[in-house]
Amino acid sequence: MKRIRAAVCHAFGEPLSIEEVDLAPPDGRAVEVTVSACAICHSDISYADGIWGGTLPAVYGHEAAGVVTALGPQASGFTLGDRVIVTLIRACGACASCASGRPVACASPGGPAPLTLPDGTPCHQAMATGGFAEKVVVDQSQLAHIPDEIPFDVASLLSCGVITGVGAVVNAAQVRPGEDVVVIGAGGVGLNAVQGARIAGARRIVAVDIAEEKLDDARSFGATDTLLASEPDPLGRLKGMIGKGADAVLVTVGAIPAYDAAPKYLAPGGRVVMVGMPASGAMAQYEADTVASLGQGFIGSKMGDTVLARDIPWLSDLYLQGRLQLDELISNRWSLDQINDAMADTKAGKARRNVILFDPA
Repeated sequence: MKRIRAAVCHAFGEPLSIEEVDLAPPDGRAVEVTVSACAICHSDISYADGIWGGTLPAVYGHEAAGVVTALGPQASGFTLGDRVIVTLIRACGACASCASGRPVACASPGGPAPLTLPDGTPCHQAMATGGFAEKVVVDQSQLAHIPDEIPFDVASLLSCGVITGVGAVVNAAQVRPGEDVVVIGAGGVGLNAVQGARIAGARRIVAVDIAEEKLDDARSFGATDTLLASEPDPLGRLKGMIGKGADAVLVTVGAIPAYDAAPKYLAPGGRVVMVGMPASGAMAQYEADTVASLGQGFIGSKMGDTVLARDIPWLSDLYLQGRLQLDELISNRWSLDQINDAMADTKAGKARRNVILFDPA
């Protein structure tokens, strides 16, 4: 066992506690990574607030990057000293979903459960990662190599926010050059969906949000047009702006009003891609006969339907070529001891992405 510092949640809605926990060594095909940076995602906040339930005590954090520092006896594909990102995408590699190229839907991910409190109480490794800690032990399927030229704080964004936003456009919506895209929500994931639409060659990219300043952000990431969500007649305003409805509408926030509004932006034959996750039990409504008669559709997208071995090298290259904006996504950098302030700042909607930095190992 190694004793490490981590941010532990003991009660939903309460501040995280910075304390020592015990981390088991990697076994089987597990890998230990010493964390250099872990970005804060709204999903971490939602779990810590208890809107999806879960097991406590727990360590959250799932957008991590660092260095491989120990290997289980059956681990392969990685060596000590490798620079990697750590994701929540844990895949067995053998089930029907994995075999068909959808590791995000793995039927039997398994994997380690390495955390305990010093008194022996099990501590939940939330989202299969537990990245708000100095070290993590995860399954090898959760890792991807990153080039030396990409700093760890920047690389951590590739672990969730970037692949979720870009992947929702490219992998789930399968946006083609010349199509028109609406992105509802201009937060961290939404800005990456905007980038994804630009990279995919969309004709017009319309960002929708309730905050003017976020719409300004969206333009800097590639939105051609913007709409305030509070204004009436969304489809009429969209048609007046770009001449037609959208071929793809991506909902990147977990707000029910956004889900209710999404189909209203669609062109005939268009599709809504559902990315943001509302609280458990929350219900959205849509007019089923309109969807059916116009041949429209709804697609769920988890983690951008990402395949790490395919998508991380591609996105890394785009960043190094200057075609994918990552540095601009980071609003601020914080220490582990400041994590509650960083989460409050994120929850207030002030940040694109806040990143927790750890001291070098």
